[in-house]
Amino acid sequence: MKFRKVFIGVFVLLMAGIFCVSSIQAADPYNLGVALGFTGTGTLYSKDQMEGIQVAVDEINAKGGFLGKYPVKLFQQDTQTKPDVGVRTVKDLILRDKVRAVINDYSSAVAVAVKPICREYKVIHIAAISNSENITKINYSPYTFQVVPNSYMQAKAASYAVAQLAKKKGWKEYVTLASDYEWGRSTQEEVVTDLKKVAPFLKVKKELWPKLGETQFASFVTSIMSMKPDFVYACLASKDNVTFTEQAKPYGFFDKIPYVGSMQSVTELITEAKTMPRGLVAISRAPFFAHMDIPMMANFVKNYRAKYKGKYPSDWAVMGYDAVYALKQGVEKAGSIDNDKVKDAMKGLAVDLTRGKLQFRPIDNQLRCSSYVGIVRDDPKYPFPILAELIEIKAADSERPEAEIVAARQAEKK
Repeated sequence: MKFRKVFIGVFVLLMAGIFCVSSIQAADPYNLGVALGFTGTGTLYSKDQMEGIQVAVDEINAKGGFLGKYPVKLFQQDTQTKPDVGVRTVKDLILRDKVRAVINDYSSAVAVAVKPICREYKVIHIAAISNSENITKINYSPYTFQVVPNSYMQAKAASYAVAQLAKKKGWKEYVTLASDYEWGRSTQEEVVTDLKKVAPFLKVKKELWPKLGETQFASFVTSIMSMKPDFVYACLASKDNVTFTEQAKPYGFFDKIPYVGSMQSVTELITEAKTMPRGLVAISRAPFFAHMDIPMMANFVKNYRAKYKGKYPSDWAVMGYDAVYALKQGVEKAGSIDNDKVKDAMKGLAVDLTRGKLQFRPIDNQLRCSSYVGIVRDDPKYPFPILAELIEIKAADSERPEAEIVAARQAEKK
């Protein structure tokens, strides 16, 4: 009998111990998916963004994770910058890895294709590179958010800068050069439409549409030079942008024809530091050097450089970092990791990010962030050129009026 009492006592103590250990263990991890174009034309930006995401996750997990108890676990997939692959990989992340949110994609076409999948499975979807405004404007999903200035906002910023230059230099005719896919076409269309309003004296001489991932730009270069426009408005990104610059330079293209509007993110400013023509008028989405006065940006740059051997963060790293912190603040407001509560909490939420305190616009979940236009120029503070004489075009001056969004959605239903 005595032995039985001792055994029962030991059993009770063991069970109590197991219960106590269980109660102090961290909660289940918060599974966060990252589906980007790690191969193909989106490689450069996607790798940079992954690095920014990793820094944010490391910082948050060092404090216990979301709400101090849900460590963030990353699941990474390559969409190959292809919509069908993107849909398949995001489904895998949702069904196999049980992700609660996914940051996706480099390509707007992929993000548009993935949006209904995330809505179907009630998974938070954050676009932090792809910026077609159709990601949030039409076929609206309450689960999809965008932390990058969209194509409409960037076009407004570009047309503002082009109009100023055209008036100053007496330009009359121009050629457009834009990648032939969702982002390139929507951005070019917005710029051309807006220039008709703010600079009606300008005429489009020719519209050129190289395919996404074009590797041979020689025919485009010679065609433009033969037309002798007053300037070229360009809408190329990532590898396409790099390839065009490399192939156009031997023709003396940039010495003969003003080249404006191209996107020169910190990625290009670093990788083409020795070869990029100075004096280009370029647009950017989130250059770190624009906001080093904000403690969160300064801290991010410090931690990023410490982790990646002195490398400076690109726009894409900045927005990947911001995407994770926007999600974190949505979880905190919701007080839960339940996706329906989080998406409701993020709607209209003002979040503290590296680019300042910014709000998600309630009508479309678009972050009310700035665009940046400047002149490519060397700066002794950095081992690469930056955008000098930087103009920050805020959301209030560049976002589409809400009435137009309502009209677009009504037209969609007809």
